[in-house]
Amino acid sequence: MSAVIPIFDVEYDHPEPAANACDTRHAWARVPVEPLPHERAELKERIKRLLKERNAVMVSHYYVHPDLQDLAEETGGIVSDSLEMARFGRDHPATTLVVSGVRFMGETSKILSPEKRVLMPDLDATCSLDLGCPADEFSAFCDQHPDRTVVVYANTSAAVKARSDWLVTSSCALDIARALKDKGHKLLWAPDKHLGSYIQRETGADMVFWNGACIVHDEFKAFELVELKKQHPKAKVLVHPESPADVIALADAVGSTSGILRAAKELDAHEFIVATDNGMMHKLRTLNPGKVFIEAPTAGNSATCKSCAHCPWMAMNGLAGLAHVLETGANEVHVDPALGLRARLPIDRMLAFTAALKAGQPAGSLVPNIGAA
Repeated sequence: MSAVIPIFDVEYDHPEPAANACDTRHAWARVPVEPLPHERAELKERIKRLLKERNAVMVSHYYVHPDLQDLAEETGGIVSDSLEMARFGRDHPATTLVVSGVRFMGETSKILSPEKRVLMPDLDATCSLDLGCPADEFSAFCDQHPDRTVVVYANTSAAVKARSDWLVTSSCALDIARALKDKGHKLLWAPDKHLGSYIQRETGADMVFWNGACIVHDEFKAFELVELKKQHPKAKVLVHPESPADVIALADAVGSTSGILRAAKELDAHEFIVATDNGMMHKLRTLNPGKVFIEAPTAGNSATCKSCAHCPWMAMNGLAGLAHVLETGANEVHVDPALGLRARLPIDRMLAFTAALKAGQPAGSLVPNIGAA
């Protein structure tokens, strides 16, 4: 299989490579060959059988291939954002979790369910935010700001999570940051600068930032979005908060993947321009068959691809890889138990906070008076 899987370079530079960030120019991704129709059907049937035999369940992100999204739901698994992926894997009785996404998602599942086997279609599927926040450099950055509460985004390694006080996802970051601010906390935020800046603008929190960005969301272009809006004047614009500030400023709704899905359902519009990974289009169109969804532009007029918003590492997840790990037990995620225990603390805080919010309880009371880890 590896002989026919092409490998390509993902070119990416941080705006200031020397300032609290590492260079990810040498990142790469493998793209699985698309199976033929008869191969796809055979793979799906084999995976369904193996899931039952292995007492396994699929946990898929919205950004992976539609086949992996549909198959997860058809077999009793879940398609969701990283917060619900974490909850679902922890609470499901299956002894094996098959996580289709990127590596930090598999690590989070293992941290929350150390007794379970966690498999991934490809362990090399990573994330530019994770790559751009090495644990040793991040720890040194934290040491420079000992008076700040360390809040990290889910798109980070287990080691970075272990150095933090709180973990957040894009669906709960505003609520947690606001609660911390109200308790008088000054925040150290990592790694996505766009999401961090959005939170600072919305909450007024005192924040310092790690200099990271998502290679997908960082590429959305406000000037091209303005032109696209002229072509579709009645369209509502849905934007993920990892996008640049000038793109966010054009949004009718800003939200996580789950927030974008909710806005598409609730807003009174027939057309939507969507600024997030185009893996979301499958679920948006499935849930809203009477509506039109247009990809937001990531490039200018001279580009051959006007909207190329898809994570190359999410694209590494495929049916063949999924079948292979279920058959062989390969690509198992391992996290050092001691590191996992420390990393679990900020994750559990986030899950307790969001559970309280969901239940209508005063989640702010769950914010402890902690400083930097």
